[in-house]
Amino acid sequence: MGTITTQDGTEIFYKDWGTGQPIVFSHGWPLSADDWDTQMLFFLQHGYRVIAHDRRGHGRSTQTGDGHDMDHYADDLAELTAHLDLQDAIHVGHSTGGGEVVHYLARHGESRVSKAALISAVPPLMVKTEANPGGLPKDVFDDLQAQLAANRSKFYRDLPSGPFYGFNRPGVESSEAIIENWWRQGMMGGAKAHYDGIVAFSQTDFTEDLKKITVPVLVMHSEDDQIVPYADAGPLSAKLLANGTLKTYKDFPHGMPTTQAETINADLLAFLKD
Repeated sequence: MGTITTQDGTEIFYKDWGTGQPIVFSHGWPLSADDWDTQMLFFLQHGYRVIAHDRRGHGRSTQTGDGHDMDHYADDLAELTAHLDLQDAIHVGHSTGGGEVVHYLARHGESRVSKAALISAVPPLMVKTEANPGGLPKDVFDDLQAQLAANRSKFYRDLPSGPFYGFNRPGVESSEAIIENWWRQGMMGGAKAHYDGIVAFSQTDFTEDLKKITVPVLVMHSEDDQIVPYADAGPLSAKLLANGTLKTYKDFPHGMPTTQAETINADLLAFLKD
């Protein structure tokens, strides 16, 4: 574990375990590197070097008042990979982290990267626009910001208790431990970063970024994702990628790397060994 200080003075916390080909994990909003515990232990045991950082304003990184946008997220990731001098790296992003990975590859190039995977990821664009009629109305995201500003702790209980992990679906058994861990990670971060992050993940258009990427990319998305709706995300990203493969799940939730870790890890490993 360690930290780097970026060009604008932000301290980024990261974990770096093992040796071998590096896998870099980018977490979702409003979580931290801890959200990848299951994946990091799994891939470490399979001979990979595993790295995960806390995005600026999240987890143990600096709670900066600004810079909560995809440009800064991608640049912070680029500084981390340069600091560690990573080569032949695999980048895996969940949700907002998927946007971070896509923007990093398009903005900083692929010279250090061999493959990538996008899990329940936000690209190409979440918000509804004239060019993106299948997106979610902006007031959906405005409401998320309002809930965060009013009572962040309650909001961070309600989201994992319901749609994030599909615990609101009939017959799905809820896990208090998973809910509490989500809340814990969220509350470690800064309210300003999380408030601004809602705009970053919902309004950033990754269409042109996706078109620039040439490395093999596995796009993993569930048809029952209640946070990033399937039809306007996974399939569209896979089509825009030069070398994209879409892996569709039927009943998994948005947070499937946690609740369906065994399946997700196995499918990721198969892609990395392919």
